[in-house]
Amino acid sequence: MINDPGVNALDGAVGCGDQLRKAREAAGLSLEQVAGQLRMPVQVVAALEAEQWDRLGAPVFVRGQLRSYARLLKVDLGGLLAQARIAPVEPPTLVSHTHTPRVRRVAESLGRRAVYVVITAVLAVPVWYVISGNSNSQPPSTASLDEVPAAPASADLAASAPSAAAPQVRQAPADNGPYIASMAPVSRPAVAAVASALVLEFKGDSWVNILAPDGATVEKALVRAGETRSFNAGQVGSMVLGNAAEVEVKQASGAVDLTPYKRGNVARFTVSSDGSVAPVSH
Repeated sequence: MINDPGVNALDGAVGCGDQLRKAREAAGLSLEQVAGQLRMPVQVVAALEAEQWDRLGAPVFVRGQLRSYARLLKVDLGGLLAQARIAPVEPPTLVSHTHTPRVRRVAESLGRRAVYVVITAVLAVPVWYVISGNSNSQPPSTASLDEVPAAPASADLAASAPSAAAPQVRQAPADNGPYIASMAPVSRPAVAAVASALVLEFKGDSWVNILAPDGATVEKALVRAGETRSFNAGQVGSMVLGNAAEVEVKQASGAVDLTPYKRGNVARFTVSSDGSVAPVSH
């Protein structure tokens, strides 16, 4: 269970907003101008200056927004932010249904190959047994299934010269062994691997809020550096990624540039049924 950060999680940062407001006014910038340069809503900039932390979400997001604002105005907030008390965040114990362990993938691959080997053996062994059981010193004759084999020439000659003392008897053709038909091997199409429509690789800790197309929560937690998440097409409807600079989003066509979807260091975007991303419509 994730602990509620609480309204007072940034009490140690009191005074940051006042310094930022004074620096903005000294630079002759309006709230709208600052919001445009930071790519933040005007309400967020005003809340930062008013130190209304409870309106800005999780403390980790607030600290990132304060740092972005301070860098823009060249204000040093290091001391105040260092004193800010961040409530501990304990990630929930989740079992990802979209991430298949490597051992399981290898076992499934070996299982499929074993099935193919068994099917091939079941088909090939009876054919080999029939062929080997009917083999003789002479190689078997082959002929097209569309033609009837002709009688040997010796049989035709004997039939054309009948004896005067005996009735004409047509000699049966010599047995040249069984005729076999050649069968071309049946080719089986390879089973194509199902690729994940969207993959997230976390280079640093990031708070995520991932929703399904129907609005249900897929995952809402702090994901640690080094972890990955993969989702199939149609599984995810929208995402919010904190500390977005440390998250790499990949599709089958390559990495996704999160710049158009970022506000400060938070990325928000929707995911279509085929895995492509688009800005969040307001």
